[in-house]
Amino acid sequence: MVTPLLSIEDIHVDVDGNQVIKGLSMEIRKGEVHAIMGRNGAGKSTLAHVLMGHPDYEVTSGSVRFLGRPLEELEVWERARAGMFLSFQYPQAIPGVQVGTFLRKSVQAVRGDDAPSNKELRMEMKKAMEALGVDRSFLARYVNDGFSGGEKKRLEILQMLLLTPELAILDETDSGLDIDTLRTVATGINSVAENSGCLVITHYQRLLDYLKPTHVHVMIDGAIVMTGGPELALEVEEKGYDWLQPTGTTGVLP
Repeated sequence: MVTPLLSIEDIHVDVDGNQVIKGLSMEIRKGEVHAIMGRNGAGKSTLAHVLMGHPDYEVTSGSVRFLGRPLEELEVWERARAGMFLSFQYPQAIPGVQVGTFLRKSVQAVRGDDAPSNKELRMEMKKAMEALGVDRSFLARYVNDGFSGGEKKRLEILQMLLLTPELAILDETDSGLDIDTLRTVATGINSVAENSGCLVITHYQRLLDYLKPTHVHVMIDGAIVMTGGPELALEVEEKGYDWLQPTGTTGVLP
């Protein structure tokens, strides 16, 4: 049996002494796109922070394995080097650092010995920027400094395309996007998902209209209460969350 890219077994997570995730389990394999939906405060972004190693989030019980290795053994940079990528809900500005320099250094740091030559990287950048509708002048700007919401999210996806992750975690990448940018971002996610696994955190169905989710999970009060296919997202869009089972029980749609 193929080892999952990510295996989460019954984790409980505390933030500032408060339990936020209350027994969550999930497996993601190569080629799968898992979407997590839920209200604000359900614990969705907490899961993303835990996976990437944010020090304020403490796993108090349960286990997480990435590529078969216990995640707690890996520092944040080691998780990135091993192939884990997180697209932030609110990307931070880095005044004084040009996008081109940032991307080049990121690729060299994460891909290591497999990093392309400068010439090869320029070709990869050109191809990825054309796919995302990003002008070459973008490279001379400072990272997220004065960027619109759509520009910030395009840069996140551009990074993802160049870093070629094993597992991409996208935390509300659709937040604040117009329909054209949403389609472009989804195209980038779909291209990466062909050769990796994706965990997509979202409030709404609209992003999933352009993705190809293999699994949809609904999270309420720190636990996954229902799992299904794309049809579950449509049902949530129509009915909201009140009809779903309370925390402590888990449903699986046939």
